[in-house]
Parts: sequence; structure tokens; C-alpha cells
Amino acid sequence: MDEDMELIGEEDLKAALLQHPKGVGVPVSHTNRCGDEVKIRTIVFKVIGMTCSSCATSMESALMKLNGIKSVMVSPLQGQAVVKYNPESISAKLIKEAAEETGFQVDEFPEQDIAVCRLRIKGMACTSCSESVERALLMVDGVKKAVVGLALEEAKIHYDPSITNTDHITEAIEDSGFGANLISSGSDLNKVHLKLEGISSQDDLNVIRCSLEYLEGVNHVEFDIKEHVVSVSYEPDIIGPRYLIQCIQEAGKGLSSYQASLFTPPSPQDMERRHEVQMYRNQFLWSCLFSVPIFISSMVLPMLPPYGNWLEYKVLNMLSIGLLLRWILCTPLQFIIGQRFYAGSYHALRRKSANMDVLVALGTNAAYFYSIYIIIKALTSESFEGQDFFETSAMLISFILLGKYLEVLAKGKTSDALAKLADLAPDTAYLLTMDGDGNVLSDVEINTQLIQKNDILKIVPGAKVPVDGVVVDGQSFVNESMITGEARPVAKGPGDKVIGGTVNENGCLVIRATHVGSESALSQIVQLVEAAQLARAPVQKLADQISRFFVPTVVVAAFTTWLGWFISGEAGIYPKWWIPKAMDAFELALQFGISVLVVACPCALGLATPTAVMVATGKGASQGVLIKGGDALEKAHKVKIVVFDKTGTLTVGKPAVVSAVLFSNISMEEFCDMAIAAESNSEHPIGKAVVEHAKKFCLNFGTQKECLTEVKDFEVHTGAGVSGKVREKTIFVGNKRLMRLFNVALGGEVEAYISENEKLARSCVIVAIDGTVAGAFAVTDPVKPEAARVVSFLHSMNIVSVMVTGDNWATATAIGEEVGIQKVFAETDPIGKADKIKELQLKGLTVAMVGDGINDSPALVAADVGMAIGAGTDVAIEAADVVLIKSNLEDVVTAIDLSRKTMLRIRLNYVWALGYNVLAMPIAAGILFPFTGIRLPPWLAGACMAASSVSVVCSSLLLQSYEKPLKVQAV
Repeated sequence: MDEDMELIGEEDLKAALLQHPKGVGVPVSHTNRCGDEVKIRTIVFKVIGMTCSSCATSMESALMKLNGIKSVMVSPLQGQAVVKYNPESISAKLIKEAAEETGFQVDEFPEQDIAVCRLRIKGMACTSCSESVERALLMVDGVKKAVVGLALEEAKIHYDPSITNTDHITEAIEDSGFGANLISSGSDLNKVHLKLEGISSQDDLNVIRCSLEYLEGVNHVEFDIKEHVVSVSYEPDIIGPRYLIQCIQEAGKGLSSYQASLFTPPSPQDMERRHEVQMYRNQFLWSCLFSVPIFISSMVLPMLPPYGNWLEYKVLNMLSIGLLLRWILCTPLQFIIGQRFYAGSYHALRRKSANMDVLVALGTNAAYFYSIYIIIKALTSESFEGQDFFETSAMLISFILLGKYLEVLAKGKTSDALAKLADLAPDTAYLLTMDGDGNVLSDVEINTQLIQKNDILKIVPGAKVPVDGVVVDGQSFVNESMITGEARPVAKGPGDKVIGGTVNENGCLVIRATHVGSESALSQIVQLVEAAQLARAPVQKLADQISRFFVPTVVVAAFTTWLGWFISGEAGIYPKWWIPKAMDAFELALQFGISVLVVACPCALGLATPTAVMVATGKGASQGVLIKGGDALEKAHKVKIVVFDKTGTLTVGKPAVVSAVLFSNISMEEFCDMAIAAESNSEHPIGKAVVEHAKKFCLNFGTQKECLTEVKDFEVHTGAGVSGKVREKTIFVGNKRLMRLFNVALGGEVEAYISENEKLARSCVIVAIDGTVAGAFAVTDPVKPEAARVVSFLHSMNIVSVMVTGDNWATATAIGEEVGIQKVFAETDPIGKADKIKELQLKGLTVAMVGDGINDSPALVAADVGMAIGAGTDVAIEAADVVLIKSNLEDVVTAIDLSRKTMLRIRLNYVWALGYNVLAMPIAAGILFPFTGIRLPPWLAGACMAASSVSVVCSSLLLQSYEKPLKVQAV
């Protein structure tokens, strides 16, 4: 175990990050006064021109010298920098200038600080509602971008915190007639809630606030005085929740003794969902208390004499007991229980838009106030006879509330897959405390929320891995199916990565925590899928366009229906016997008009796309396929060509040197030493394989120690190799392109060696010193076992497979023949890959690019659909539209097949939603009545309208049963 720990680093195995003399801890900042709010902001920007890790190190060093910079991370692979700084000490502009002074070009630099928050929106019924919320948000000064998800009932807002804040944003939504609750802001990503004990006064709270705000790494502190709960936003790289608890306990001196423990507040989403379900259920039950007696008194008892005779007794003139009873029962139902429809209509009309509430309010008001007219006539006349519509208004409200109740229940199930992902992490974990020699001092079970970076954790057989980490000791198999969809357990040993939420099968593992809280793979997957569910698919534009004129069209159609039937009846165009008993032409026309108003359903159209996208993205995430929103889903279903990278995509991605030969008088030891020096800064897998092989040779047959020789003037030649100066000798390490580029002659012996290996699908790395070939390495990278099967299955889906690689033609052709790919482009640099994709797109074809994300970013961006494969715990690859967590090519088929199934389901939803409205409105208008005598009463029309929304959501839920077309075969 000691040897394994040395691999990880001796200092990393101590009890906590940044050890405090008394135990777990972090350094304390004494530069801030008590009460000052420490605001740490983060900016991310692109850096162009970096070629190796030394470039990144030079920029990091330059920026860290600036006052106010907290941390700098520069990635030469992604060409990206992440800088955390105190805006009170330094501006973003100065950071940009300092970065440019290092000699690199800065791109995509945020000109202003942008914060992000998520809000729960209450009261949205259809697409016009979500559009109204978006318009209201975009009108707020400082709001840069707003996306509102109807099915998710959430909004994600990007805003300038120097101009506005979440309170103003919430107020703007409420002014537009909707409710809004803050779900999270940018600072909530790493936040811990602590329950305080021993608090007796405001002074105690001030003491605790001072103690916490003094700490470096604490961004924000807020108190819930009523509940005695403190919420702390912090930087997980600097501080952890255990030290925050210790700090609070140490703040109590003298007579005061403070205690703090973890507090888990109820999930606002779950609370809101439960409240909404309970609200609609209660409203429906209360409505039934009034509507059922109304229905019985008007529709049932009159057909059962003598039981209904008492309803005909006259109270005054022609006012009967039944009519009076229905009026008394219907009034609270119309104006108290049905108040939500009036409020929704008022806010919609005030926004100069119209929604379902407007249709319901018009329909029920027409029925109710016409019935009031009947009551007045009955009171003032001794011979008047008329039919009231109180049962129409009452039953309509009840059926619509029932529909909303069922719809809310169904919509809650659309995010089941995401909820299951979020609940994968275990509640507790075993924390080990180690001494300097790697011996275990203590073994304590703690809450997983208390885990900090670099903690050493023990995972017993059958237990879940609590956080992302690296194995430092032990051997076991880990079931990762709940994260990656991989059915087979994966062998884990020292140095291997483990993902939080996966299950340890048979052995005991000791791991070091590397990613906790919002940085964990599980948390990032959930965040990515939540963002995807908010993103609006292009196909949704159809519903958005229809929603703009849907309600006004329905109102005009309803009025036209009433007018047509009324005029026809008064003019005697249709026979009098068509009019039901106890009705006249006006009442018959009114019933038809009300039915048209309430049968039309804009909600079904608005829910057709977002509910399907929610279910599909959640289902994909549970199977290791992360689809970034409806746009990616819609593009993926049109894919006709899939372009594969070779290294790491079609092949395993772990090249190994199988032979090394010399073509000069140089010794093998010196040859390997030169190769190590030249390739040590390279990030390419083949370069790493060369370094690994050469180091092994040095250790086993050379000086018995690692060969460390400095390289000068190091330069990367994209798609060809590297060059530099080692011991005043110019060295080139790369392929034939690099040799031709610098006029290095290849003799017949070298050409023969290259040709022989290329026929065996091996790549040759040539080493030239001072213009002469010194030797070469033959590198092989085995093809993934499923590659040929995937290419064949794509062909059966009428999708053409293409391979684009920077490798030589002979090797590329051999790999292509092995996996069944006919079209191969070789010796192509990263920019050339993007150009090849653009050539294919010019033919009118939708192209997907599958790459491992190392040097494929230009091609991933250029493709219609970029698929980053083998992301592992790095789930935030910006260039890709689809992230495939594991390295299995079968997920390429899964992503395309899932997108096709989802788009088919969306089309079926639209066919149903549009077909329902197209068929139901004419029937409600009485088109069948002259021929069959069939008419749709308003209360039944309302039931049909409610059922249509529920049916669309249930249709989307069928995607939960999706299964992969290709499944991993056991070896």
C-alpha cells in the first residue's frame, strides 16, 4: 500500500486539504473586516497559441502575480483559462491585459460579469405563457438572456449583477402575473446549510458571521434567524464544510457554546410540485362538492320521477327550487374556486396575449351569466320558461381542474430519470485519517456532504462510491451502469478513477476524493441535463407560432358559431324540431359557441415538444448519453454521415510501442533519452506511448533512473509531430509529413520499415537528429471490439461511416478495412478535419463527428452534431452537442436512435394535439348535429380538452420504456 500511496503523492494522503495545526482546516484571511462580504468571481476565456503545458504554466505564473487573483487554471488542451478573482481588488479588463502581455491571443473574453440564476415559475399553462415570461424578463435592465421551460416550469436567466439582482427579476415575473421562487443562483453550486445550537441573541449571530467571513474561501454567509440556520457559499478548492463546523464551534468562548450540524432543507422543486398537486387535488374535490349536486339536480333527478318532482316547486313566479339551488351552488364555484381562471385571464390580457384561462373564463362566464338572465326572467315573469346552464359552468370547471391535476401528476414523472440520477450518491461514507507513513489512525463514518477534496475514503464491498476520486489502494470491480449504462463491472486498482454514485462490488477500495459537490461527475450530469431540458427545440417554433393566434381564432370561431346557429334558428333555416325541449334557438346556439370555446386546447400543443425532450434527455442520461437539449436531438435524427476520428475513437486510444529500431550509430539509451526530451511536453496519445516505452528502457537497461533532459525551442507541428533542441542538437519526432516538411531524407531501409509496419496497421514515429534519421518506433493501437459491429449497424440505418485521421494512409486504410469503413481521409490535421466535414455538408448532408475531445474540437464544432466520446468524469466538453460518458461506440448508435424515437414521438404528439383541435372544434360547433343529432355539450367539451393535455404528456412518458438498439456483449 505504501508504494501505491507514493504514486499519488505523500502529502495528498493526510487527513485534510491545507492542514490546520488543530486538525482539519484552511488558512484564515486577516485582510477582511468582519461584516464585509467577500465576493469571488470567476471568468472563463479562450487562449489562442498555447502548444504545451509550459505555455500554460507561464500564463498561470503571470496572472497569479496580480493582486486580487485567487486562482488560475489554464488548459493547453482546451485552450481555455479559468480565473477566480476579487472584483474589489482587480478588474476583468486588467486580467485580460495581463494575459495578452504573456504573448498569447485572448478570445471570447466576457466584457462584463454575468451571473446565472434559476427560478421556479408558477401559473404557466401554455406556450403563450412561457413567451410572456420571457418577454417580461428580457425587458428587465441587465438581463442578457432568458430561457423559460414550460414543461419544466423553470427559467434560467443570465444577468449583469451590477445592474440588477434576483429580487428585481422575481418582481418582474410577478408583475406579469406569474409566481416566481428562486431555485438557485451561481453562488449556490457549493453551498452548505448548518443548523446552529446555543444561539440566544443577535450578538451570537454576529460572532458566528464574523468568524465565517474571516475565512479565505468563504464567498457568502446568510442566516435564517427563525430556524437558526446558516447557509455558507464556499470554494471547495480552498475550504470544506467540516472546517466551517469547527470554526463555528471554536467561535464560542466563555459562557457561549455553539454547536453546528448539517441541515438539509427540503427541495424547493419537490415542495413546489407537491404543493401544486395538492392544490389542484383540493380544488377539484371542492369543485365536486358543488358540481356533483348541480349535475344531479339538473341532469339525473328530472329523469327519475317522482324523486325529482320537488325541484320543480316554484319559490316565486317561475323561479323553481332546482334553479335556485343550482344558482346557490354554482356561484362560489364560479367566483371562488374558479378565481384562478379570472386571475390568469386578467394577467394574460394585460400582457396583450391570450391563453387557456381566457377561453375557460369566456365559456364559463357565458354559461353563468346567461343563467343569471334566466333567473331574472323567472323571477319577473309568471309564464317564462327557459333552460339554465349552471351545470355547464360547474362541470366545465370541475373537469378542467381534474385535467390539470392529472397533468401535473404526469409531468412530475417526466423528470423521474433525472431524480434517480440525483439520488444515486450515498448518505454516508467512511473517512480515514492517515499519518505521514500512510498508516490508518482513525476510521469514522461521516455524512457525504462533509467530504472535502483530498479526503481519504474507504469503500467497503457493496457500498456506493460517495464522490469522484482516484483509487490509492485495493482491487475491486465497480458497477458503473447507473452512470454510464455499461452493463459489465469495471476492474479498478491503484491509479484508476472512480465515479460517485457507482457501486463497489467485491473488494475493499481506498480512494482519494478529487471532485466534490458541484464539481462531481454526477452533479455535472444533472446540471447538464437540466440545462438541456430548458433548451427549446427548433420544432417547438411550430407551437410558438400557432399559440400567437390560436386563442383569438378560437374566440372568433366560437362567436361565429353562436351567430350562425342563432341567425339560422331565428330565420327558420333549420327545422324547429332540431331544438331540444325546453331550449330556444338562442340557447342552442349559445351551447354550441361555449363548446367551441372550451374544447380548443392550446396546452396540448405547448406540451408536445418539451415533455418529450425532458423524458428523452433524462432517459439518455441514465444510459450514459448526455444530449444538450432539443436542438441537438432534432439535428441528430437527421444525421446521414458519421465521421469518426481514429485514435481513441475507433481504436482503444492507448497506443503501445511494439518495436524500436536504430538507423544510425547512436546508442539506444541516448536515442530514448532524446525521444523522451522531445515528446515529454506532447499531449498526443502516440507521443505519450513513445515516452512511456523510452522511460521503461532507460529504467531497465540504462542508468536505472528516469532520463530527464531539457528541451529548448519546443514546437508542436499540428498533425505531424514535434521539434526542438536537445543538447544543442536539433531533433524532429513525428511522421513522414514532418520529415518532408523539414527536408529530412528517408533512406530505403527507413521506407521499408515504415511500409512493413503500415501494412500491419501500425504507426511509425520517426526520430531525426540534426537532419538525419536516427531511428523509429512502431506504435499500435488496437481497434475497439465493437467498432465493426457499430459501423455495420449504422449502415443498416442508412448512415454512411467515414474516418478522418492524422495518421498515414496505409495505417488508416488498414484500420478502415478492419472496421468496414469505405471512405477514409488520412494525414489530416485538426483544421483539415473540420474542412472535410464542411465539404460533406456542402453536399446537403447532415454530418455528425465522433471524437475523443483531445484534438477534435474544431471538427466537433464544425459538424452539425458533435459527439465527444469517452468523456469519463469530464462531462463539460463545450464543443460537443452530445457527450458519451463511456468509450463505447455503441452509444453513437444509441444517441442517433434515441433522437429518432424522440422526434417521432414529438411528431405523434403534434399530430394528436393538432388533429384533436382540427376535429374537436367542428364537432363542438355542431357540424354533425344536422346529420346525426350528435352534439357536444360544453361540460363534455371541457372534459375532452382536459384529456387532450394529459394524453400528450402520457404519450411522451412512453419514451421511458426506450431500450438501446445495440447492447454491450459480454466478453
